[in-house]
Amino acid sequence: MYNTILVPVDLADLDKGKATLDIARKLGGDGCTIRLLNVVEDIPSYVAAELPPGLVEKSIANSKQTLDDVAAASTGSVEVDIRAGHAKTAILAAAEECGADLIIIGSHRPGLQDYLLGSTAGRVVRHSTCSVLVVR
Repeated sequence: MYNTILVPVDLADLDKGKATLDIARKLGGDGCTIRLLNVVEDIPSYVAAELPPGLVEKSIANSKQTLDDVAAASTGSVEVDIRAGHAKTAILAAAEECGADLIIIGSHRPGLQDYLLGSTAGRVVRHSTCSVLVVR
């Protein structure tokens, strides 16, 4: 049914990411490519000056290792993509670049700050050019 499914994963909630990957495998079928994506948030320069050098690079390497382990435990064609930047922007750019037919993104129960600003999943839903499935 789908050729390419993008699955953004928040490593802080890896169980939800694995459940989202299971849904992607079921919806995708045999010929589908699933791309796991994790976005490492940029650190503002005024904060980065106080942190040890190489912190973002180390975070990217740790994220890649974690998603590689998840992909290895999965069946089918699963690719891993790690990006640095703002989550919504990076997710939408990755979907455009890989030609995703569907984005399956996990969501949390919204708090007050999400009603005022909107969650990452809500922003992706509003700005995506392909279909988005939100998993709670």
